[in-house]
Amino acid sequence: MKQVEQTYDNEPKSVGFLERWFKLAAHKTTVKTEIMAGFTTFVTMSYIMFLNPTIMSNSGMPFDGLFLATCIGAAIATLIMGLYANWPVGLAPGMGLNAFFTFSVVGAMGYSWEIALGAVFLSGVLFVLMSVTRLREWMLDSIPMSLRLAMTAGVGLFLGFIGLRFTGIVVANPDNIVSIADLTHFGFGVFGPEAPALGFLSFLLIAILSYRKVFGGVLIGIGVTTLIAFIMTWVLPTDFFVVAEAAKAFAPATGFVSYNGILAVPEFSALEPILWKADIAGAFEVALIPVIVTFLFVNIFDTAGTLMGVAEKANLQDENGKIQGLGKSLKADSISSVVGTAFGCPPVTSYVESAAGVSVGGRTGLTAVTIGLLFAAGVFLLPLAKMLPGFAVDGALIYVAMLMMSSLKSLNWDDLTEYAPAVCTTVMMAFTFSISNGIAFGFITYTVLKVGTGKSNQVSKGVWALTALFVLKFMFLHE
Repeated sequence: MKQVEQTYDNEPKSVGFLERWFKLAAHKTTVKTEIMAGFTTFVTMSYIMFLNPTIMSNSGMPFDGLFLATCIGAAIATLIMGLYANWPVGLAPGMGLNAFFTFSVVGAMGYSWEIALGAVFLSGVLFVLMSVTRLREWMLDSIPMSLRLAMTAGVGLFLGFIGLRFTGIVVANPDNIVSIADLTHFGFGVFGPEAPALGFLSFLLIAILSYRKVFGGVLIGIGVTTLIAFIMTWVLPTDFFVVAEAAKAFAPATGFVSYNGILAVPEFSALEPILWKADIAGAFEVALIPVIVTFLFVNIFDTAGTLMGVAEKANLQDENGKIQGLGKSLKADSISSVVGTAFGCPPVTSYVESAAGVSVGGRTGLTAVTIGLLFAAGVFLLPLAKMLPGFAVDGALIYVAMLMMSSLKSLNWDDLTEYAPAVCTTVMMAFTFSISNGIAFGFITYTVLKVGTGKSNQVSKGVWALTALFVLKFMFLHE
């Protein structure tokens, strides 16, 4: 007969495999609480299933394969985190890094997505090496907090600009580079339905619902916007929707937004074009060193910040304030980046949305296992992913961008030598449309300002080395 002990919420709890593996009693939690926490986190971060393939398909990779890769990569990574590190953290392909992969490495620099995946693999291997050695502590201690905060904010601004472009709110302008679009435009372009007003509405709905802490606010915002697009399809005449010349061959037949079902048995053959396709040998190129460094930096600092924040919220520190299991969680995250490459994913990283599950009681890896299993079940949602219009999903992209930019509030705004390099990093990521350029400008600005103001003692050896690397990049390498 199984032993039964009383839990902290007066519910019985079986002392069996789950208790022994996840140490539920020691973390003052129950199976029911952990499962509900996992479900909560999954709902808050499930938008990545729809957003990641939308972004990365612009690199030439197939949407269907990317959707399956996102679900499978997130599932495996989160299961590793739960079963190995016993942390209540969900992982998935990183926002910002997927955009850098698509628009900078493949788009601006002209590399194939196979070589870009090779760069992701190499950065993941470096992350693993850093996680199992003291290089991790050296890196985290060497880079000033202002630049670490700026990397997060800069990726956010970079994402925001992409979101505004994708929704059609911002368009090209020959006189001023960019300008606002005609918000009353509804129609078809080469990438499908276009509706900048609905894209902006999607962002506003998501922001309002999230501020009010409505459960699943991101998904509700996307869903409501999609429903409005459906109603417009039924009510408005066909000639209301302006069809671009390049879209006339397919637009009239598809409808503004077409219903193609919600669930379907996945055809895993769709993974074949991107499975094990990373060109690792092709990534061994001098010009790709800044790219690999960028993948590594953004991944490690974003991961470290997320994990430490979740640890504090979940009370995972010991009596001395040391975070329990941080080393294992960093290893799990770094290994996941390497594993995700096999499926065609950009760097897989820990998601700050994990705090949502922690806030409702998630304390152990059972929360992560629940998240991972739900992501695995997500492979059945491919018809839904293909049905959601881009402008509805891209509203979530703008919202995520705003969240990431909030990191600037922690800057020391009284010290020019701290905030100026951070601002330079942030704006240059968006204005040069390159995360690596933004990081490079930030490091160079930081070093020069510290030296020029007599504070050279605040420049670490790591910053000196990286500044030299980025100077050489601008002298000899060009994207």
